[in-house]
Amino acid sequence: MHRSPARRAPLLVALLVTLVLAVLAAVVEVPAGTGRAAAAALVGRAVETPANPLAARPWGVYTGGADGVYPAWQRAKGARKQLLAKAALRPRVRWFGSWIPATQVRAKIKDYVTTTQAEAGTPDVLVQLAVFRLWPQGEGAKDEPLTAADQAAYRRWVDQAAAGIGTARVAMVLEPDLGVALQGWRPSVRMKLTAYAAKKFGSLPNTHVYLDASSADWLTVPVARDLLLESGILHVRGFALGATHYSSLGSELLYGRQLVAALAAAGVPGRRFVVDTADNGRPFTWLEYWSKHPRGDFDNAEPCRAKAERKCNTLGVPPTARVAAKRWGLAPAQRTAARRHADAYLWFGRPWLYRQASPFQLERTLQVARTTPW
Repeated sequence: MHRSPARRAPLLVALLVTLVLAVLAAVVEVPAGTGRAAAAALVGRAVETPANPLAARPWGVYTGGADGVYPAWQRAKGARKQLLAKAALRPRVRWFGSWIPATQVRAKIKDYVTTTQAEAGTPDVLVQLAVFRLWPQGEGAKDEPLTAADQAAYRRWVDQAAAGIGTARVAMVLEPDLGVALQGWRPSVRMKLTAYAAKKFGSLPNTHVYLDASSADWLTVPVARDLLLESGILHVRGFALGATHYSSLGSELLYGRQLVAALAAAGVPGRRFVVDTADNGRPFTWLEYWSKHPRGDFDNAEPCRAKAERKCNTLGVPPTARVAAKRWGLAPAQRTAARRHADAYLWFGRPWLYRQASPFQLERTLQVARTTPW
């Protein structure tokens, strides 16, 4: 039916308002819908920091089965489905590592990228991934030498992974737990390999790389600075905090601010950072955890049993680029640090997995979803 301009105006205004609200929404709520369309609808946009490449564009949601979260949500019903949605329908960083051979990693990453783009309905979507390739035999083998063949295999794997990313828009956390390299065989070798990866991935046109820089309760600022300098921070946008620890968001922001200043003083200014908030909803330090659980497993920290419990593992601030929002309850100095230096809060920790690695644990996931303050 033909509509006159006067009758079309209210409809156009309504559509424009809806569009603006969608663009300004941060990734903090779980959509009520179901299926892949609902997951694709959950995108993060923020205009808080115009120079931030992670803001003002959609964030993809991983709907594959590698971490077990999305398939569990698909199978669930009723209250369980609502709880699992708190993890399954939010943007999560997918990890790629030595369990994927160099001959396959290019195709695996390319498939992940194209699937995420298709489900978001745009090639402009931000794809999130972590590269965890420094430990081909696991971190437990940190004292074992890396042979010349091992080192060549690392570089070959990185080359293939970079080819799989290509021109896609990517936020990358590079080598989570990089600080472990300082405790093992010839740290300089692993840092040199990481620097190779930083330069390779950092040269991609739309890939924004964040080198792991430990956590506020782990390395001192001078040690973290030197680790980053040796591992290629010069070639990338910034660094990542909190990958395998559970320190508070506020403490990570202040630690990150100090590290930015330390890097600038060392001749590498303007670096930004991201913080993992997947599992620090009720934060605690390494020492606090051992005080509460003398024989506990820090890598598989106890989930909260109730919302009122403190110093336990539960989901934290949802993934977002609106880092200084009042909703996060940050102190003034923390909000300032976030606004000036942080690009985003990402979920690259994996509290739904056993020991943050594998396999997926349904009851654990339900527990951290049930007790989150968010």
